[in-house]
Amino acid sequence: MEDRSEQDDQTPVAKSQDRTEGETDWQRRKRLAAVFGDVLPEITSDERGERDGRSDEWYRSQRPPHHGG
Repeated sequence: MEDRSEQDDQTPVAKSQDRTEGETDWQRRKRLAAVFGDVLPEITSDERGERDGRSDEWYRSQRPPHHGG
């Protein structure tokens, strides 16, 4: 059986490493983005409705054969 006292001792340490004291959510995201970069955009081009002018037919014709048809 696990010793709950050891687990409780580790929880505050993990939380303090994740967020500095007094740091807001946007400040934390900005700090992490400066270190790791933005992995994913907040809004994708699909959500914005942007297209590059190519039709769905063009994309279907470019699909590799191993992706089914």
